[in-house]
Amino acid sequence: MRVEPPAGSPRSPLLFNRRNFLHVGAIGALGLTLDQYLRLQAAEPAANKKKPKAEACIHIFLPGGMAHQESWDPKPFAPVEYRGEMGTVRTKIEGEVFNECLAKTAAVADQIAVCRAMTHGEAAHERGTHNMFTGYRPSPALKFPSMGSVVSHELGVRNNLPPYVAVPSMPAQEAGSGYLSSSFAPFSLGSDPANGGFKVQDLALPGSVTPDRFAGRRNMLDAVNAHFAGKEKSDNLDAMDTFYQRAYGLISSEKARDAFDINKEDAKLRDAYGRNAAGQRMLMARRLVEGGVRFVTLTYGGWDLHNGIVQGTKNQLPQFDQAFAALITDLKTRGLLDSTLVMVSSEFGRTPKINGTAGRDHWPKVFSVVLAGGGIKKGLIYGKSDATATEPEEDALTVEDMAHTVYTCLGIDADKRLMSPGDRPIDIVREGHTRKDLLA
Repeated sequence: MRVEPPAGSPRSPLLFNRRNFLHVGAIGALGLTLDQYLRLQAAEPAANKKKPKAEACIHIFLPGGMAHQESWDPKPFAPVEYRGEMGTVRTKIEGEVFNECLAKTAAVADQIAVCRAMTHGEAAHERGTHNMFTGYRPSPALKFPSMGSVVSHELGVRNNLPPYVAVPSMPAQEAGSGYLSSSFAPFSLGSDPANGGFKVQDLALPGSVTPDRFAGRRNMLDAVNAHFAGKEKSDNLDAMDTFYQRAYGLISSEKARDAFDINKEDAKLRDAYGRNAAGQRMLMARRLVEGGVRFVTLTYGGWDLHNGIVQGTKNQLPQFDQAFAALITDLKTRGLLDSTLVMVSSEFGRTPKINGTAGRDHWPKVFSVVLAGGGIKKGLIYGKSDATATEPEEDALTVEDMAHTVYTCLGIDADKRLMSPGDRPIDIVREGHTRKDLLA
């Protein structure tokens, strides 16, 4: 019988058999509850567990719906009303081209995988965003957790850093913890790393609080928590306790705080990424995963270009191009690319034909996502849209399969069930499969 942990618990599932029941019977003599036993077991190193390819994930989300035609999947031989007015650039993948504004990314295309047949059926921003963050279609009955929150739940804290961080802030409720405890929601920076005087919220002690007073307050809080733990049980209490513990870890660890200090980066490297929102957010993401954060979600730009798509693209895509190419190069140089999964997504693509206001409208039937590092094949074009970028032609990629593949790279069993409110077991991913052709 497979028993899953409660939704608010960071514990892993336990396979109960005769031997485990004997263990449970024995721990009573030690004064431990089953809950305490499971927590201790979860803290033990999983020596027999296969090491995952990816130790962390950076999810770069481009809100609004980036046009695949003006980015990863241009159609230079289609009629002008389909291909648009922008040109192309050759990539390091033989015979393949990207949009003209992606010249730097084209030079590192041999390190990435472009999935050109992403597809789902949600043309509304909120619903499309939900799909891409959770791997589920929205449901009126249940709020599903984002991939970052699931990673936080399953993998936990590393190096005193929050498992899940949003740069600069949580982009939408769909990026939150859903039916899981709110303790698995992202830690938001609260400020943009590109801003002058950038400072992460709540990382420093107030001026009047000394380290000794800080330690004393922590001891008092632990005593209060211990008193109420046996009297009350709620998500809010558990979440608040988790938040405090993580805050203590951050504030008391200089190494953890340093991960958030972008000013410690070499000025030339900051310039290489670009002194703008795209560059500094991606650089911050690299600092965080290098420090121990397991999942970083960052957003950049506004891609809902119903009007003037050429100028809107030229205003934003070059900064993305510089930053993304720098991120891939930087991760590779530091030996982190193979252990860091990078994902670029948007909630949907844009209509095949240019509209009457020189833009494109919402189109979820086919669009592109990009994956790199963390167990993904390099220099790969996966899937294909048709000649006018209207629908998938080969290897259509569903959100379920995309999420399943991401979890597999991170060493998470995507077929596992988590417990939602009402003791209802819910698959991490329902009816999804890992796309093995994407894996190195």
